[in-house]
Amino acid sequence: MMSPERNYTSTTEFILIGFTDQPHLKTLLFIVFFVIYLVTMVGNLGLVALIYMERRLHTPMYIFLGNLALMDSCCSCAITPKMLEDLISKERRISLYECMAQFYFLCLAETVDCFLLAAMAYDRYVAICSPLQYHTRMSKKLCTLMTTGAYIIGNLHSIVHVGLLFRLTFCGLNQINHFFCDVLPLYRLSCVDPYINDLMILILAGLIQIFTLTVVLISYFYILFTIFTMQSKGGRSKALSTCSSHFLSVSMFYGSLLFVYVQPNSVNEGDKDIAVAVFYTLIIPLLNPFIYSLRNKEVTNVIRRITNNKRFLTF
Repeated sequence: MMSPERNYTSTTEFILIGFTDQPHLKTLLFIVFFVIYLVTMVGNLGLVALIYMERRLHTPMYIFLGNLALMDSCCSCAITPKMLEDLISKERRISLYECMAQFYFLCLAETVDCFLLAAMAYDRYVAICSPLQYHTRMSKKLCTLMTTGAYIIGNLHSIVHVGLLFRLTFCGLNQINHFFCDVLPLYRLSCVDPYINDLMILILAGLIQIFTLTVVLISYFYILFTIFTMQSKGGRSKALSTCSSHFLSVSMFYGSLLFVYVQPNSVNEGDKDIAVAVFYTLIIPLLNPFIYSLRNKEVTNVIRRITNNKRFLTF
């Protein structure tokens, strides 16, 4: 058991080991991740701009979707630039305060995403199960409260975990076997027992994910019940198509987060979570705008109309 009462030489700078030390692989990874970063930013910020400019998309579902795309951009910006720098730099150093800032924005993005996905599930529940009451039950006021609440809880959740990092002392090895400064690899370097920090992650992250996932599951239970009791095959397929993209995104997002943060003895699991971390910090933000836009007729119609207008103006 580590004792917090001993005196240690404090470490305030860390080295991110990353993926590999082989130059040719680092070059290949830099190109791959740089392309992923560009496509992610263009896709998500483009979706935000599209929803902002198109008045027909100023509905609760698309407001939630726009904020989800904004948080995916935040997640990508928090992780990818530093990772790209480390792939081409010999010194892969990061200060403790940079670590805290990186984790703060990552935690903010992931927490807000949880609540936005739950809000989107509730929105689909109301739209499919109570279509005549949709505008009453999903009012602009409720939409604003849900979105604002997601950001408030996201910030508070991040502040708690970053604040708890100040109780830890880091000494000895300063190498983080990861490509970004996540708290779980940091805990392994702590000379102070990170039990309280790990417990708070288990409790807070667990409660947030259990609550939001419960909202999603209950919403989809009623959605599926309503869909399978529909008489019209056309109405059934239309209802399923409106939920399929959201359900796919929810499955990928919650599956990876539950695997990393809500598992027993997560601090001592080693570094096998790197592949999962790549998935939820890089791949999901990359895929989300395409999952929601390419499978959404309203978004594709707006994109097609804007493209046709630009072609018309060029002539």
